[in-house]
Amino acid sequence: MADGSRSSSLTGTQENALLPWLMPSVADLIFVALLATLLFTPLSVKLLGDAGIGWHIRTGQLILETHAVPHVDPFSAQIRKPWIAWEWLYDVVMGRLERSAGLNGVVWFTALAIASVFAVVFRLLVKRGADVLVALFMTLLAMSASTIHFLARPHVLSWLFVLVWYRILDSVEAEERHGRRRLWLLPLLMPIWVNVHGAFPLGFVLLGIFWLASAWTWLRLRESRIEESLQKIAAGKRVRQLTLVGLASAVASLVNPYGWHLHVHIYSYLSNRFFMDHIDEFQSPNFHGIAQRCFLVLLLIAVAALAARGGSLRLSHILLALFAVYAALYSSRNIPISSIFLAAIVGPLISLPGTRRFVQRMGVMDSTRRGHLWPIVATVATLMIALNGGHVGSTPLMEANFDARRMPVDAVSFVAQSGVRSPVLSPDYWGGYLIYRLYPRNKVVIDDRHDFYGEPFLRSYLTTMHVEPDWEDFIKWRSSCLVLPRSAALSAVLSKMPEWKPVYSDDVAIVFVRSEIEADRDRVADH
Repeated sequence: MADGSRSSSLTGTQENALLPWLMPSVADLIFVALLATLLFTPLSVKLLGDAGIGWHIRTGQLILETHAVPHVDPFSAQIRKPWIAWEWLYDVVMGRLERSAGLNGVVWFTALAIASVFAVVFRLLVKRGADVLVALFMTLLAMSASTIHFLARPHVLSWLFVLVWYRILDSVEAEERHGRRRLWLLPLLMPIWVNVHGAFPLGFVLLGIFWLASAWTWLRLRESRIEESLQKIAAGKRVRQLTLVGLASAVASLVNPYGWHLHVHIYSYLSNRFFMDHIDEFQSPNFHGIAQRCFLVLLLIAVAALAARGGSLRLSHILLALFAVYAALYSSRNIPISSIFLAAIVGPLISLPGTRRFVQRMGVMDSTRRGHLWPIVATVATLMIALNGGHVGSTPLMEANFDARRMPVDAVSFVAQSGVRSPVLSPDYWGGYLIYRLYPRNKVVIDDRHDFYGEPFLRSYLTTMHVEPDWEDFIKWRSSCLVLPRSAALSAVLSKMPEWKPVYSDDVAIVFVRSEIEADRDRVADH
């Protein structure tokens, strides 16, 4: 009887030991729920809402075929000129996934990155002392604001890099255990970031903010006081370490196929006023959208929290909050990263009255979950589904595709079947989709690689699309086939011109060809 009780006791002990490894944490649940939502609901189509992923995929596949990073553009019909494919490493991953799993693979990777970002945001908030319920609310608010850029593009990986950068730098300033050793991970991660996405300068912005905060602390404190003397020594040590890590990261950023030319190219692109004034994603946010309103709510909460308890923040957090607000108000493309920063900084300042004991108990219970079994299972299972064509048995669960209500899906199918081999002109925001569908048989006149085409070319293109004086000059010799939005002003004008013939039309797009081209096709068909 005693032996039976002992055996039962041992079994109970084993179950208790396994429980922290089997039970999901709140962060695990956030990851699994967001991954499933992005893959198995209509949001999977939203992730493919930017046609630019098309040229990313084809670039990656070109690199896999040639075993070389391109230095000359292969997709455009314009005069061959140097091209800096600054996101080539991301392109390779997308190219491989598309070959193995089609667009389901591309969407799977994007959903995995986004789910990881916001699971990490929640864990970071809890780690910094935020109540679990507050952390959950702030994470969901930042997530909602970030939906403006829930797209299959490399910027989602920059969100993850920014989080890692911030977490490491914050742990060093807070003098957490192992913080200073982790600091040297930054130069090791920089060669990956610099080849994945052009937002890697944000890493240096973060380094600069924490360096300034440490330098200010070092200059402000007095050696005559014992307590301040120790803090001054620690601040001085941080300044030296951050300086060395910054220099090492700068050298590491040169590990790319283009060397320092990449840095010059990015600077010239982001400092070009024409680009900043005419590219939609660089415009200041329009707060009529749902995602922008969520950011506005987050911003108001941040202002209120900083006004009430901002005095308890370190200088680095104040500087980072100011940077986040400025970046988001300057350009809507910065809203996701700014939302992440504001949530991470403000969350720990907020507490819910009357729920402190309950929230603390939840926090303790959540911190004991350490296995992360469910995110691993969800990641592997969804990858297997993507590799199986989106099916589980005969049941389709994933069907990632370009939205035919936003992309000229049927119009491009018509062009592909028509035998037209001339370059195709479409709006720049459709160009990547045309590259995905028509390359290498047809090249494009323009796509959304604005840095490649340059300001003079884009000025001429916009003149044509807006039907301004001398608009015909741009298309006179560049293309004999146009795929245009049905509602575009240029479509209405071309419909009345005898030299252009509409050969296909649907609710989204119209295909125009020069009349002589259509006549040649008819003659070939007669023979």
